[in-house]
Amino acid sequence: MLTDQGLPVPERYWAVAVIALGLTLAVLDSAIANVALPTIARDTHASAAASIWVVNAYQLSITISLLPLASLGDRIGYRRVYTSGLALFTLASLGCALSGSLPMLAAMRVVQGFGAAGLMSVNTALVRAIYPPAHLGRGVALNAMVVALASAVGPTVASGILAVASWPWLFAINVPIGIVTIVGAFKALPNTPGHNAPYDYLSAVMNAFVFGLMVFTIDGVGHGESWPYVTLQALAVIAVGYFFVKRQLRQRAPLLPVDLLRIPVFALSVGTSICSFCAQMLAFVSLPFLFQATFGFTQVQTGLLITPWPLAIVFAAPLSGVLSDRYSAGILGGIGLAILAAGLVLLATLGPHPGGADIAWRMAVCGAGFGLFQAPNNRQLLSAAPRERSGGASGMLGTARLTGQTLGAALVALVFGVAPTSGPMICLQLGAGFAALAACVSLLRLRQTQRATA
Repeated sequence: MLTDQGLPVPERYWAVAVIALGLTLAVLDSAIANVALPTIARDTHASAAASIWVVNAYQLSITISLLPLASLGDRIGYRRVYTSGLALFTLASLGCALSGSLPMLAAMRVVQGFGAAGLMSVNTALVRAIYPPAHLGRGVALNAMVVALASAVGPTVASGILAVASWPWLFAINVPIGIVTIVGAFKALPNTPGHNAPYDYLSAVMNAFVFGLMVFTIDGVGHGESWPYVTLQALAVIAVGYFFVKRQLRQRAPLLPVDLLRIPVFALSVGTSICSFCAQMLAFVSLPFLFQATFGFTQVQTGLLITPWPLAIVFAAPLSGVLSDRYSAGILGGIGLAILAAGLVLLATLGPHPGGADIAWRMAVCGAGFGLFQAPNNRQLLSAAPRERSGGASGMLGTARLTGQTLGAALVALVFGVAPTSGPMICLQLGAGFAALAACVSLLRLRQTQRATA
């Protein structure tokens, strides 16, 4: 039975297990597809550049649908959106496994991305419904730990499957796991009430245009597309975005939660998230080039050297979750992001011939800092919103993450185009700058918290 104190034990544990399993599927599917791209390109007789759409199609469909699905969850209940997304994800996984060509696979990945968005859009809103307010930080930290662990083991899982089977099995394996999770979702997840405000379909379409065009514009800048074309895209984003935001200001429960952004702590938490994920992506995209092209490590060694970062998050997240239920997210986030900035500076100042241990402990420092920041930030972002707007807050959390990651990836492409030789080191320095900026934004929340309690 659902109350303001969440679900009782042991129902709470079953619900958390279902959420963790669904989230693992969505994160793993993103990670394993990256590893399989060369094999998919070869087997479908496609170019390497064309095969990237297997990843891009998935990410783009998630980006444009997170907020519309989060808003739908506020209206019809989070469990319905979550289970529907899970069912769509499972069916699309079967479609991916049966795809015989790259265009069909990319199309199925679009559908799969919409399903994954259903999971991600209301994920933290369900956590808020499951946990009592006093333990919310622990629930949010568990989510961060699941994402980090799935990201860490994703390449290993993909390599293991490809060692004994063909690439369609990367997607086919989702089907039985998805069916079990769907059954568990119907039995374990709380049935949260919605509200009867009419759904704004026009805003959903405008949201897709704004965020879709924004992704293409940022990506175009990073990859050096012609300036007239990029400028035209940017003007379209501004024009549609203006009318989109203007429309949201008139809504009682807007799809884009502009009303929540008027809450200073919520807005600062969103800003902290964007800057921090931009810093993370600047590092994640550039580090493989640094390790392989500059330091001469193999692909396998590179994978092992990157692993300490997500593993450190796995260990730091539970601690930060407990701390976030007791201490301010502003100070915890500021300390964690300062540690992340220091770790990136340490990586950017590596000598010409570093050993594996020299790199590994620096990666662990970055992961520990990121893990310390993430749970408190997400907890405060979620707690700042009214309970009935948990879906909008959850969707904004995911949108901030994807926006930061997209900006970070585009900056890497831009830096590599200008300075191909020293690009990785410059990206790490930029990442340290964004992490430091995120730490400053996080600390600004202390002043807002003091004003709220005064």
